[in-house]
Amino acid sequence: MTLDQIIAEGAAKAAKELYEADFAPESVVTQATRKDFEGNITVVVFPFTKASHKKPEDTGAEIGQWMKENLDEVVGFNVIKGFLNLSIDPAFRLNQLNEIAADKEFGFRKADENSDLVMVEYSSPNTNKPLHLGHVRNNLLGYSLALILEANGHRVVKTNIVNDRGIHICKSMLAWQKWGNGETPESSGKKGDHLIGDYYVAFDKHYRDELKELQAKGMSEDEAKEASTLMAEAREMLRKWEAGDPEVRELWKTMNSWVYAGFDETYKRLGVGFDKIYYESDTYLEGKDLVLGGIEKGIMYRKEDGSVWADLTNDGLDHKLLLRADGTSVYMTQDIGTAKLRYQDYPIDKMIYVVGNEQNYHFQVLSLLLDKLGFKWGKDLTHFSYGMVELPAGKMKSREGTVVDADDLMDKMIADAASTSADRFADMPADEAAEVARMVGMGALKYFLLKVDPKKNMLFNPAESIDFNGNTGPFLQYTYARIRSVLRRAGEDFDLDAPSTAIPNEKEAALVQKIADFPTVVAEAGRTYSPSLIANYCYDLAKEFNQFYHDYSILKEENREVREMRLRLSALVGRTLKAGVSLLGMEMPERM
Repeated sequence: MTLDQIIAEGAAKAAKELYEADFAPESVVTQATRKDFEGNITVVVFPFTKASHKKPEDTGAEIGQWMKENLDEVVGFNVIKGFLNLSIDPAFRLNQLNEIAADKEFGFRKADENSDLVMVEYSSPNTNKPLHLGHVRNNLLGYSLALILEANGHRVVKTNIVNDRGIHICKSMLAWQKWGNGETPESSGKKGDHLIGDYYVAFDKHYRDELKELQAKGMSEDEAKEASTLMAEAREMLRKWEAGDPEVRELWKTMNSWVYAGFDETYKRLGVGFDKIYYESDTYLEGKDLVLGGIEKGIMYRKEDGSVWADLTNDGLDHKLLLRADGTSVYMTQDIGTAKLRYQDYPIDKMIYVVGNEQNYHFQVLSLLLDKLGFKWGKDLTHFSYGMVELPAGKMKSREGTVVDADDLMDKMIADAASTSADRFADMPADEAAEVARMVGMGALKYFLLKVDPKKNMLFNPAESIDFNGNTGPFLQYTYARIRSVLRRAGEDFDLDAPSTAIPNEKEAALVQKIADFPTVVAEAGRTYSPSLIANYCYDLAKEFNQFYHDYSILKEENREVREMRLRLSALVGRTLKAGVSLLGMEMPERM
């Protein structure tokens, strides 16, 4: 039982004995005592005043006195307005320390065959361009969320839906046909996704030039777009693709294979992966059939031009296009089909889509349509909506070729880590220094993107993320490496598995409590879908340890029992830091 549970249960018993009131322990609010007040854990008293019919100060004093007399863990208390601050027996901290040390999976719950099955979809790339900074945040959030859910005892299936068909794909294909001269990843020396992305940019450049020429002849912008022969060719290519034209399909397969190989390299470098990959080219027909069936059921309707729509005005929304007049599908149609296939493939209890907040409306509509089509799980879909990420230079525009490429960004982060840490790595062999630079650069990237509340838009500053002294990944990694260095120097004189006997002092007790908070933080991160809670907990733990390291000697402590207790405490901080950042997809170097 955690300290919070012990105190909550005690407060509930106190209320029963003192006021004959029934309080569920889960309803008792506890929190860490503010640093400017005496105490270790605080109980919020206000909810008890309805039963006591007394002032918060008097109610808190009565409950505090009862707990001091009846709970071995409580040795003192004070009341500040409606907050009961409890002082905990240092001997309890020693027991906590030893119990945590004995639990090798501390903070994590294991799934079993009866655990809920949660599917998490993330990444969702288009095969007309490489992954960019926005995709990086998406992948890191989705992968971290999956790890956190697993740590909370859920079974998790990580999925990706690849948008491998549509007008945007045809733009790259058409550009390669017109201006590629047979170029391949091998002949160009480029990753396949980068090569195809170049042709997507090339299409947009030629398209803009065509529009300018048409407008120079007196056409309005809308008239020029309607008259564009280049766009007409792209639409015709899409029509042929959907009709199964062999030549178009063969080109599509070849170019997509280049992109997939490039994606795989990027995913590997990011350290993310998937249990199942779906492809829009396989799922859109399923969605198309469901939409056409919806017409027969009166859920959808067809306009005179042949397009198919859903009327959602009674649900407070508008009319939603599902099939274009030429019969081609839109994203919504594909998502309907993909959802059906997923629930056929897996007995999913929960479906989570990790997609940016610009798609909030899309998922409102998807949930409604699936429900209307008779899928009982339609209303239970969860959209993990997150904010956009930008660099100090401004927004990214992939069609104009100014996108912040994921591969280039990772290269820069690793190079910056190597140059910033050159002095730290001076005594390492070159291959070890390169590996640590990779860990530090990628750790800086992951931590910086995940420490922010996912709902918020954020500004990613590469230079700030590499700082070894701020709220950064390298700071956590350096703290871990420092702990590992201490333990190496302790050598055979220290046995982590042997229980400590020295009673922790106040600073050490606070550090024990911080470690003990880890399971609560993991559970809350899983409940709220928030990797940032894990990130900021790890930062607070690292800060607390470094203050302890500054104030107290570890290896030079003369009292052997105290020395061993401090070594054990340091080892558990390191273990908890490593476990925490592992949920962010970060790696910890053994030395820096």
